[in-house]
Amino acid sequence: MTTPAWIPTLFRALDAFDTNTFASFLTDDAVFVFGNAEPLKGKITIRDGVATFFRSIAAIRHDLTDTWAVPDAVVCHGTVTYTRHNGTQLRVPFANVFKLKNERIRDYLIYIDNTQLYA
Repeated sequence: MTTPAWIPTLFRALDAFDTNTFASFLTDDAVFVFGNAEPLKGKITIRDGVATFFRSIAAIRHDLTDTWAVPDAVVCHGTVTYTRHNGTQLRVPFANVFKLKNERIRDYLIYIDNTQLYA
């Protein structure tokens, strides 16, 4: 299956801290799981939680390596670079699994170890 055309737009929105565009890709009842954090439930709660996370960093950049799509799911793999407020950076691999419903993300699952981000 071809990679959905919206994937680059989603990651550009995240890298620009554009939480409203990011949220537009979610179903109203979406679930968002970031690493080992507690799940966030609902589009507005997810948008606000991601906005809170963005305030804790100066910048973010996703570099996608691979994307796989099957009916009702997309998997993205790559490296994310976080820039802290003090200018230092952390670069770590990630994998995102998007379970889809009506071409929107119903489950947004992020597999990452960013424990060193605040160390």
